[in-house]
Amino acid sequence: MGKKYMMGIDNGSQSTKVAIFDLEGNEVAFGSCVLKETLTPEPGIVIHPDEDLWDSVYNGMKNCLDNFEGDRTAIEGIGLCTIRCCRVLLKENGDLAHPAISWMDARLSKPYKNEDDQVKFVTTTSGYLGLRLTGEFNDTAGNCEVHWPLDRETLDWSKDDEVIKANGLTRDMLFNLVKPGEKLGSIRNELANDFGLKEGIPVVATSNDKAVEVLGSGVNQKNSIMISLGTFISAMVLRDEYYENANNFFPTLASIPFKYVYESNGIRRGLWTVSWFKKLIGEELVTESSKLGISEEEFLNRKAKEVPVGSDGLVTILDWLASPDTPYRKGIMIGFDQRHSRYHIYRSILEAIAFNIKNNIDEMAEEIKLEMDEVIVIGGGSKSDVIMQIISDLFGLPVHRRTGSSSACLGAAICVSVHLSIYDDFSEAIEKMVKTETTFLPDSSRHAFYNELNHTVVKNVRKHTDNILKLSYPIFK
Repeated sequence: MGKKYMMGIDNGSQSTKVAIFDLEGNEVAFGSCVLKETLTPEPGIVIHPDEDLWDSVYNGMKNCLDNFEGDRTAIEGIGLCTIRCCRVLLKENGDLAHPAISWMDARLSKPYKNEDDQVKFVTTTSGYLGLRLTGEFNDTAGNCEVHWPLDRETLDWSKDDEVIKANGLTRDMLFNLVKPGEKLGSIRNELANDFGLKEGIPVVATSNDKAVEVLGSGVNQKNSIMISLGTFISAMVLRDEYYENANNFFPTLASIPFKYVYESNGIRRGLWTVSWFKKLIGEELVTESSKLGISEEEFLNRKAKEVPVGSDGLVTILDWLASPDTPYRKGIMIGFDQRHSRYHIYRSILEAIAFNIKNNIDEMAEEIKLEMDEVIVIGGGSKSDVIMQIISDLFGLPVHRRTGSSSACLGAAICVSVHLSIYDDFSEAIEKMVKTETTFLPDSSRHAFYNELNHTVVKNVRKHTDNILKLSYPIFK
């Protein structure tokens, strides 16, 4: 028998990543496609232009397959992971009735309100992209929570019409649901032929993107925690039970049916802030990195290593996109003096990410009595040795970087492996397919310094800045 493969798709907020794995979880090809900038035609409205989400998936798959040297007909299945907490409105034939609504859109904080008769289906990104891949009106239960009439006990829609109505929906507006690891449908023949794949291979459901990252990062122990460094930054643990009335975290469906991920409060536009900073530097960053023959990210990280721990007193608070309940908050940098350069600003942003997520994790840990013994960091930010070491020093724990380009791609492939019965269950698949690339160990003196800075300064900044920002908000909103 020849070698067999699986494909995992990770459709994120800034790009779609696609990877092909062998049955042992080794990444053998990778591709991606950057999404267009979201559009904000008016305050509070954030949409994806045209068919950009689907275009990014299609072109990401093309790019990955162009980088694949194996037999395309040996790809046995495709796992689909997509951005969560979005809303997609479709016409009766499955075409977009309106541009896909981003999770950053203020309308997503409320149930759907039908204001257009041409809207016949309301679905998620996984339902929409699954439809594009298979032609089937199916979705994963694991991506249908906030303002969706889901019954967690069955992972199917509620049978109570009043529950469905309370979410602004009717049953005939909803796709059919399947569980993570089950089949959304078979790839459309025209796509299979276009990509050079076997006809009829399954497109397999996963869950919401953060839960798929948990699966692909290999979190399978009670004292392990995962930090996802992406556009939205949060931290997650895996548990067997739902947690009612959580105060400092959000219990969400895992990518293992009937298990749960507890997700800390997050940082909106987390790694986006790094992209924002790179644009501020602009052409000089491109020029300087080109001179050295290194990437822009590597150039910035080299410069950040030269900046002292604590960024010489420059403290950043990451409110570049405030939450709806505190709309007056804005990003803050305080403590400037003559020592500070643009690279102090960069390191301060990285330290701000670490402080913010650490404090959010501490609140969750206290509530659920979590004792951590290791941290797994995934997402685009995990490629930076600087931030990985900052996190290890702040937490005082070993911090692991996994192999591969995308934990969500690997999590999607794990779902395929279970669907195809390559492994008996998710636990065995995790054991066989997830691998560690690098472990960062903490420095005790830096750990003590960061904790003092956190408790005496960082945690107290908003107590003083909120009042002045409340005054400026009506002027500049």
